[in-house]
Amino acid sequence: MFVTDNFKDLAEYTGRVCLAIGVFDGVHRGHQKVISQAVSDAKKCDGDSVALTFDPHPARVLRPDKAPPLLTSTQHKLKLIEELGASACLVLKFDRELANTAPEVFIERIFQSVNELQEICVGFQWCFGKDRKGTVALIERMGQQHEFAVKEMQPVTVGTEVVSSTLIRRAVAEGDLANAGKMLGRPFSILGTVEQGDKRGRDLGFPTANLNPHNEILPPNGVYAVRARIYEPSKDARKLGATTGKILKGALNIGVRPTVQSAKPKLTVEVHLFDFFQNLYGSSVEVFVEKKIRDEKKFESLDALKQQIAADCETAKRMLATNKHE
Repeated sequence: MFVTDNFKDLAEYTGRVCLAIGVFDGVHRGHQKVISQAVSDAKKCDGDSVALTFDPHPARVLRPDKAPPLLTSTQHKLKLIEELGASACLVLKFDRELANTAPEVFIERIFQSVNELQEICVGFQWCFGKDRKGTVALIERMGQQHEFAVKEMQPVTVGTEVVSSTLIRRAVAEGDLANAGKMLGRPFSILGTVEQGDKRGRDLGFPTANLNPHNEILPPNGVYAVRARIYEPSKDARKLGATTGKILKGALNIGVRPTVQSAKPKLTVEVHLFDFFQNLYGSSVEVFVEKKIRDEKKFESLDALKQQIAADCETAKRMLATNKHE
């Protein structure tokens, strides 16, 4: 998937373009519906599908004191959008200038940047532009003027609730991973870069990869059964490197390591991958959090901790044997 941060590169697409616009934090089932519509329609008209999104999250600029913690970094979001089949993604820098752009000007800029704009797809009741005065009705009026179609996707529901990033954040923070997974359309995952740790896990006989998570929302502290996918370091900071392809099984610990932590506790995210011994420093790892094994607790000795880790790993293997995600 081609990735750019400026409108002029859209001119490279000389045929018909179907555009999906949104913040897309989490790329949940509602977002997938918008992007997939553009992808499907582009195939039907022998054109290209382009997702237009923003970085940082608009709330970071408009109301930084109330900005939500991210479900996905831009790097992670791009991977998920690519998996949906988009030809390209335009990641616009969201700043005060963009926030103060009149909605008519924003849509006109899109139209002028694309050689043959076929349609614009957006989420239900999407608002944009200065003072959020841009509406679907406004896009439809401009679509009639410039002869492009507009599709407003209806909400996606799980049970009686409309899928939203807000509800997913709440579910993850409360440890309701099953419900979060239903709204995401996939198991909740943590993407992080592997960094140097204190090698405590190796000393205990269970080497771990210490993750610097890109996500800003995490499940409650504890031990989890997980699956993981590894990505090689990338030359393009916006994109993940190539994946090794193989899904690995393991156990994840989120917490402050109360048995061995110093006087100043620090939250750590560590994953032990079963039967895996390669150096991962600098690589990215996506950890699919399947099921919780236990809460975090302090042990009386390192031997007691070691015994519990061994038991946790066996529990994780049993859980993962019946909970398939390949």
